[in-house]
Amino acid sequence: MRQCGDCQLCCKLLPVRSLDKGAGEKCKHQRHHKGCSVYSRLGVVSPECRIWSCRWLTEDDTAELSRPDRSHYVIDIMPDHVTLQNNETGAIEQIQVVQIWVDPGYPDAHRDPALRAFLERRAKDRIIGLVRYDNTSGMGLFPPSLSEGGKWIEYANGVTVKERSIAETLKALGGKLEISIVEK
Repeated sequence: MRQCGDCQLCCKLLPVRSLDKGAGEKCKHQRHHKGCSVYSRLGVVSPECRIWSCRWLTEDDTAELSRPDRSHYVIDIMPDHVTLQNNETGAIEQIQVVQIWVDPGYPDAHRDPALRAFLERRAKDRIIGLVRYDNTSGMGLFPPSLSEGGKWIEYANGVTVKERSIAETLKALGGKLEISIVEK
């Protein structure tokens, strides 16, 4: 089984509401080469940190990906969705996304060929990538098999990110949601 080792990128990239920590901000409890200074003290750690896991640690489908501190992105296991609206017809569609939290110091990390191959495999289930740099901005990443031109589409124009609950996402996707929770 994979282990975090020295990687603590999730502690920097992901927002933690209960700690009033925004995305891309170093957590005040993070200790270099030691991890979280309060995680193991029961009742002190945030509920978000307690239930969250990095997809690289928990899922077999990330076998070809580098450890997050080496690839400069963290793939979130928490499900989410985006609302797409066709500008010509006005039709609205809810689509599941894989959230990819990218280190702002490496804004092109999402172009990693291994990550692109991972997202292309997810496209068979009509799942796209949502690249996140902070709490409110994002970019849709559409694999070639889901685009008309057969090329990668990086769509950032007009993308705003809204925090949603798992229940909202489940409702939007009609009960079709893949969730994997691993006990630490």
